[in-house]
Amino acid sequence: MTLQTSLSIASVCWCTAVCSVADTFYSKLRSRAQSINIGDPLQPGCRMGPVVSASQYDRVRTYVQVGQDDGATLLTGGRRPPNCPKGYYMEPTVFVNVKPHMRIWKEEIFGPVLSVGTFSSESEAVQLANDSEFGLAGAVISADLERCKRVAEALECGIVWVNCSQPCFCQAPWGGNKSSGFGRELGEWGLENFLSVKQVTEYVSPNIWDWYSPQSKL
Repeated sequence: MTLQTSLSIASVCWCTAVCSVADTFYSKLRSRAQSINIGDPLQPGCRMGPVVSASQYDRVRTYVQVGQDDGATLLTGGRRPPNCPKGYYMEPTVFVNVKPHMRIWKEEIFGPVLSVGTFSSESEAVQLANDSEFGLAGAVISADLERCKRVAEALECGIVWVNCSQPCFCQAPWGGNKSSGFGRELGEWGLENFLSVKQVTEYVSPNIWDWYSPQSKL
């Protein structure tokens, strides 16, 4: 089974935290990544556009090199698409054999890079997912709904998607834990950021308020 961050072209500020697949799925994962249509987002059929800026493009390319230097296996991608000679385009990139100490596992890339590692049990998967300084959003995909519930409750993040990824509803709270921030936007929780809370305490005892006794010299 595998786990880590999702494909993104850095135009959004979150990445899916958990992707559970079997080792035999690697070939299908590679085929799926290679099938993504890259190009001008305004053109019909485009599924992925360019990285958001030159600086972010350079950052993503640096992480691709870092992943290889750290010993991860580049399954596919990591280069400019042949059909996009100009612009900040990069092929969907998939690393496998990624270990928890590697930078591409621990750090936020915000680019079209998927890091895949293995785990042998549900508890180990949860431990690997939670062993992160970040905690914005996560996803769990399983036909076992009880497992989905357990893992969703165990993940230390502000948002969990079950059998889906990255839907957003204005009625639902949006925000993370740990280094992914605090507080919430959207929904009634988001309105609290625009409110001011006041404490009013009324003394109702018939006795005189005697915080200090009469003998006090204060």
